[in-house]
Amino acid sequence: MEEAQEASSRKDGRAGDIVLEKFLVDSMKPASHVQLACNGQSCAFPLDGNELCIWDTEEPPHQLMILKGHRQPITAVTFGSRESPLLVCSASLDCVLVWSLDECRQEELQGRLLRGTVLGTLLGRVLCLRLSPDDRVVAVCAGNKVLMLDLESRSPLAELDGHHGPVTAAEFCAWQTHILISASEDRSFKVWDHRMGSLIYSSSVLTAAPLLSLLVDPRSQQLVAGCTDGQLWIFSLVEGHHYRCVTHVDLRKKRESFSTRRAESKPGTWPEGGQPPSTKAPETGEETEVALPVLSLAACGCAFLSETARCLWIGSSTGLLIFNLSSFELEAVLHYKDFQSLSIQVAGSCAVASRTGGGEALCLLTSMFGNETALVEVDPAALLRSQQRLHPGPDLSVLPSSCVLPTSPLYLGLKEKRTKQATQKQSGEYSVSSSLPSATMFSPKTDFKNDGKRASKCKNNYRCKECPVESPAPSKLSRQLAVACGQAALLCMQYSAGDGQQLACGLANHLSLVCNADLTGKPAVLSGHDGAVSSVCWSHDGRWVLSASQDGTLRVWSVRSRKPALRLGKDTFPTPVQSAQFYYIDAFILSSSGPEVQLLKHHIDTSKDHLRRYRQKSWCTPVCRLLTTNATEITSLSAVNDFHSYIVLAAGRNQTLEVFDLNVGCSAAVITGAHSRPVHQICQNKGSSFATQQSQAYNLFATAATGDGVKLWDLRTLRCERRFEGHPSRCYPCGIAFSPCGRFVACGAEDRHAYVYETSSSTFSRRLAGHTSTVTAVAFSPVAAQINRGFADRSVTLSGRGCSAALHSRFR
Repeated sequence: MEEAQEASSRKDGRAGDIVLEKFLVDSMKPASHVQLACNGQSCAFPLDGNELCIWDTEEPPHQLMILKGHRQPITAVTFGSRESPLLVCSASLDCVLVWSLDECRQEELQGRLLRGTVLGTLLGRVLCLRLSPDDRVVAVCAGNKVLMLDLESRSPLAELDGHHGPVTAAEFCAWQTHILISASEDRSFKVWDHRMGSLIYSSSVLTAAPLLSLLVDPRSQQLVAGCTDGQLWIFSLVEGHHYRCVTHVDLRKKRESFSTRRAESKPGTWPEGGQPPSTKAPETGEETEVALPVLSLAACGCAFLSETARCLWIGSSTGLLIFNLSSFELEAVLHYKDFQSLSIQVAGSCAVASRTGGGEALCLLTSMFGNETALVEVDPAALLRSQQRLHPGPDLSVLPSSCVLPTSPLYLGLKEKRTKQATQKQSGEYSVSSSLPSATMFSPKTDFKNDGKRASKCKNNYRCKECPVESPAPSKLSRQLAVACGQAALLCMQYSAGDGQQLACGLANHLSLVCNADLTGKPAVLSGHDGAVSSVCWSHDGRWVLSASQDGTLRVWSVRSRKPALRLGKDTFPTPVQSAQFYYIDAFILSSSGPEVQLLKHHIDTSKDHLRRYRQKSWCTPVCRLLTTNATEITSLSAVNDFHSYIVLAAGRNQTLEVFDLNVGCSAAVITGAHSRPVHQICQNKGSSFATQQSQAYNLFATAATGDGVKLWDLRTLRCERRFEGHPSRCYPCGIAFSPCGRFVACGAEDRHAYVYETSSSTFSRRLAGHTSTVTAVAFSPVAAQINRGFADRSVTLSGRGCSAALHSRFR
C-alpha cells in the first residue's frame, strides 16, 4: 500500500487543493466491475479476490482491517445506514456475509479470528447489495431477482421477481422504508412493496442501454437513474405524481456545453489558445466517442453554490461530475487524466460519499485495466471555485439601494412627477403615488385613493383582502369564453393593475380585447393595428392599455372611451416593436425595437380641440436608447412598474440575457448561453398589492424558450436556480406567468394544457385541461376575490388556435 500523495494537475497549478490521493492498493486479482462501498468515514473493497478490506480514514489506530470468510471472489459490498453499530455486507458466489465493524475491531485487538454472519449461500452472482434504513433487511440483487433477507432471523422475507435481465441496482425509499426500487439491464426500473412482496409500479423501457445506478433523493423526493451510455433519468416520487418523468439528461452534451461556457468565461483556463479539450484523436483527427457510464450516484452537499442548491456526485469511468438537481446543469467536471499523480486514469468501479458535515468527498476507485484500488479525497468547494464563472460585477437587485442619480435618465421622470403631484395637491386633486423605494413598499396596498377620474370597483363591488401566502394552486375549470371567431391565435394577455377586474388580450387578427376578469359580458374590441398584436400592458393606475403590433406601431388606448389616445409609428421605431410596457410607475414607456431598448417620456391628453381635431394632443419623446451587446436583436423585455426599480431585463436572439441598470444608463451584466434557443419571454416575480412576499423574492425571474423548457433565475447571482421541463413546448412559443404570492409559475403547453409548477420543485403540481389547442398565454389574477365561503386564486389561460379563454378556480 502506497502512502497518501497529493495529486497535481497538468493544467492547474493549484490542483493540490482539489484532489488528494489517500492510498493505493495493488491487488492480486482485478475488481473492475464490483460494487464498492464508501460512507464518508470508511470504505470497503475486495482485496485479492475473496478478502474484504476495510479502510477507516478517521481512526489511524484502526486504518486497515482484513475480513476473511468468502471462498469465491467478492462481487458486491455495501455499508449500513446507522453509525453504531456500523454494518458492512459482502456477497460472493458462495455466500452473503454481514459484519459488525465494532465487534470485528474488538476481536482483532484481542487476537481472535474475525467472523461474519452468513445470511445466505449459493444465491448466484450478486451485482448489488443494499441495507434498509433501519439495517434490519438487506436486498440482494442476484440474477433477475431481488431477495429480501432478514438480518435477525437470517431467513428470506420475500423474492421480488419481475425483471427480464440482471438487476444492477436497488435503493430503499428513505421516507417509506417498505418501498424498494430496483433497476435492471432490461432498461427499466420497478417499485416494490418488499414487505408484501408485491409490485407497485413498473416503468417502460427507458433507453437502449442498461441501467447501472440509482439514487433516491429524500429532499426533492426524486429518483435518479443512470445508464451505461451516459443518460440520466429523473423521476418524481411525490405521492400522486405516479412516478412521472421530470427530465432526461444526456451527460455527454451537458459536458460539452459546460466546457464551452467555461472556455467563454475563462479563456486562459484551457491550453492552446483558450479552447476546450478536443475529442479528436491525435493521429487520425477524427472525432472519438467518449463513453460516460454512470457507475455511481451520491448526494453532494455544495454549500459553495447556494443554500437551496441540491447537487449529486456522478461517478464515471473517466471522471467525477457535480450535477445540479434543480437546474439540471453540470456545476463542475473532474477528469482523472488531468491530474498527473492519480494512479487510476480509467475506472471500472466507483463509489463516492461526502464526509460528515458536507466538506470533502471520498471517492473509491478500481482500475478498469489493472488491479489497483485507490481512495481519492476531493474538495468540492475548491473544484467549483476553479471552474465557476467569474462574478458578473456589482451586486444587482430589483429593489434599489440608493436614490436616483441626477445623471440618470430616470431623474427627469421623477422630477416632473413630483412637480405634478405638488401642483395637484395645491389644486385639491389627489392621485395614486409611490414614495421612494423602501422595505415597506411591498406591504399589501389596500388603501388606494381615488383620483376622481375612474370609479374604484375594488372599493364598491367587493371587499379586497390579502391573498393567503399558502393558497393552493388553481385546479378546476370554472368558465370559458370564446374571444374571436376563426383561427385567430391569442398571443398575449394581462390583468389590469391594482384591482385585477379587467383583462387585456392581444390577438393575431390585428385586434386587442378588453374583457371582464370573470369572463362575463361582451369584450370591448380595440381595432386599429394592421398586424398581429404581440404585447399588451396596463398602466399602473388602470386607465390606459398599451399595445404593440408587428405592423411597427405602438398604441395607447383609453379604457373608458376604447379609443387610441397615443399612436407611435415607424418614425419613432426603425424596426417593429417586439415588447412594450409602462415603466417607473407610468412615468415612462419602455420598448424594444431591434437591438435597442428605448426609454420614452410620454404625455397623454384625450381632450378635443374643436379647431384642430386632426391634431393629437398626446405626445411622446425618446429619453435614451441603450444598445444590446453585439447589437443583438431583442426578443423579450421585462421591467417592474408597480414600484420604482432601475433594472430592465432583455433577451437576445443569440440566446443571451442582458441586465440594464437605468440609474446609470448602461448594461450591467450579460448571461451567455441562457437557453439553447432564443428566449421568447421573460417574466419577473412582480408580486401584487394583495400578497406579501419577502423582499429578496422579487429578484426571481423566469425565462422560456421553445424546446428548452422554463428556467428560474436569481438576479443577485445571475444563476439558473431551477428548471421546469414537464410541459411539452417543442415548436410553438408558450407563455409563462408568476402567481401573486410568488410560489407558483404557470406556463402553456402544446398538449392543450396549462401547467403550474411550484418554485421549490422541478415537477409540475397541476395540469389544467379544457382547451382544444396549444395554450399560448397564461396569467394570474393579482387579487383574491371573496367568493361564496372563501378565497379563490384565479388563473386565466387562453388557447392559441382554439380562441377560447378558460377560468380556473380552486376554492378553499
